[in-house]
Amino acid sequence: MFLALNFLLITNSFAEDTIELSTISVTGNPLGVSTDALVVPVSTLSGRELSNRRESTLGDTLNGVPGVSATHFGPNSSRPVIRGLDAERVRIMQNGVGVLDASSLSFDHAVTIDPLIIEQIDVVRGPAALLYGGSAVGGVVNATDNRIPKESLDGITGRVEARWGGADSQNNLAALVDASNEKLAIHADVYGRKTSDTDIKGFAVSSRKNLADGTLQENKGKLVNSSASADGGAIGASLLFDNGYLGASYSNFTSNYGTVAEAAVRADMKSDRYDIATEFKNLGTVVSRVKARMAYTDYQHQEIESGIVGTTFKNKGVEGNVELGHAKVNNIEGVLGFQFQNTTFEALGAEAFVPPVNTTNKALYVYEELLMDALKLSFGARAEHASQDASAWAKVANAQSAKFNTYSYALGGLYTFTPNWSLATNLSHNERAPSYFELYADGAHLATGQYEVGNPNFGKERSNGLDAQIRWKNGKNLFNFGAYYTRFASFLGLIDTGNVDADSGLPIAEFSAFSATFKGLEAEGKFNLIDYVDLTLRGDYVRAINRDNNDNLPRITPLRVGAGLRYQYNGIGARLDVLRAFNQNRTAVNELATDGYTDVSALVSYKLPTKMNVELFTKANNLLNQEIREHASFLKDISQAGQRSVLLGVRADF
Repeated sequence: MFLALNFLLITNSFAEDTIELSTISVTGNPLGVSTDALVVPVSTLSGRELSNRRESTLGDTLNGVPGVSATHFGPNSSRPVIRGLDAERVRIMQNGVGVLDASSLSFDHAVTIDPLIIEQIDVVRGPAALLYGGSAVGGVVNATDNRIPKESLDGITGRVEARWGGADSQNNLAALVDASNEKLAIHADVYGRKTSDTDIKGFAVSSRKNLADGTLQENKGKLVNSSASADGGAIGASLLFDNGYLGASYSNFTSNYGTVAEAAVRADMKSDRYDIATEFKNLGTVVSRVKARMAYTDYQHQEIESGIVGTTFKNKGVEGNVELGHAKVNNIEGVLGFQFQNTTFEALGAEAFVPPVNTTNKALYVYEELLMDALKLSFGARAEHASQDASAWAKVANAQSAKFNTYSYALGGLYTFTPNWSLATNLSHNERAPSYFELYADGAHLATGQYEVGNPNFGKERSNGLDAQIRWKNGKNLFNFGAYYTRFASFLGLIDTGNVDADSGLPIAEFSAFSATFKGLEAEGKFNLIDYVDLTLRGDYVRAINRDNNDNLPRITPLRVGAGLRYQYNGIGARLDVLRAFNQNRTAVNELATDGYTDVSALVSYKLPTKMNVELFTKANNLLNQEIREHASFLKDISQAGQRSVLLGVRADF
């Protein structure tokens, strides 16, 4: 109501149209239309907005985008949560190809993407299984960069950014450069970051947990074992043609960080990735466009306790897709695509609670759009074959192999009933094959503090979703309000059984199949109040229940509302943001409630009058010095966000 009331009060004050260029999402957008013309709800961060929002992790960078929260497993490992869904239901990609790490297996495994070098992030909220497979039933996050150049910049361009300070005393540096002529384009980037243990308000252990089980509140003011160091870089090149490009790149990511959950355990991670990509347009009257992308990833994550490697996780695999676009026929335009993935995962050592497994996915999909004056219809279907082979694991007698055929389809529409108003709706049926850990987990998982047990007899997960969004745009002013409802016939969830494993002493949690619903509201707006001053509004709400017993599902983000002011004139910029997260008292069995918080942040920037386009900035976080605990986090009762802090930075473009 708060957001809707503000919208009604402000809308009437904007009568004159002004011109503003629309952003273009590269995700969930096979036809390359503007974000305003997409049927599905998509948020895009790029340019100044992305620069101002950058945090140490992908999840924390996106936290607060309507419908998006974060797992926040300490300051070093945070994965996006979309509409209450995470892990294998939110697909994370880099340049349109999946990130083949182990972050969906365990939330203490960091996503192998550093926000310092990302140029744009697209967030598709809601089912995107049609284009990206069952693991996108909750949504998609795609981080894009220019490691494989797509066009000539006719010269040399680059960016350098450095940051110091904050609650974790960070020292960050990133640099990238692009050089090209008409036939060849080259890219290189490098980055490094180093942080100390995070300063926090009070104790890491919450008072609720202290009262519930007597866990001691120690180390006041510090989040022990939260320091980190990371570095990486990439080099890429492309051959450029009049109607397309062909390119390749190599990138490296390394990180060493404290896991927070265990005071003596650190994670040592490295990933090597090789990409190739090509796209050619304006080919002919039948096939008008060809696009292909493939990446090979060699990933390793070691958990080290007191200098000794306890567990090693490895994931090697290849993923790719080929997409053919056809020319418009009677106002119908679309694509036919083929997607494939083959990965081999291994867990070796003390915490090997999942087996070595080979996973293969192959899929065909079709997506079409029909434009009829003010109405655009979209429709498509996807058929996928998935297999999990764990036959080499003797721990589970029937852990041989599992095969699934999944089918997803969607029908959507965008009706523009005035130049300023439009209505978007999307109806989808989605199917997802169980992941290897949902099928075969059997062991102590110290990161979650549970003994996890899978079920090799699971069938596929099925859901139906309805999404609707009303959109208003008038020049620089816009407002979107949406609602969604997703019903799972066989949701695969990790449920606390109430029993305790005798050997490890950990509570036993089993993956179970049950009926579930997720429903919610999302709103965002931007209004130009006076010259150079904008007002932003945002809010979201999600409710998730187990329909078999009416229990609340765990780790569901509470109601959040927020507002902000933006000022930008010549070289001076300023912003003030307020986000109110309410108490979360709708908890699952054996889950503690979480207190709400008010997070106030501010940023001031000044662009120096130089040819190199140098900008100085300072950013203040948690100005009210609140105890901020994210209910979506497994660690919410033994970890919290940083206390009031100030960060200084400089960035330069050339």
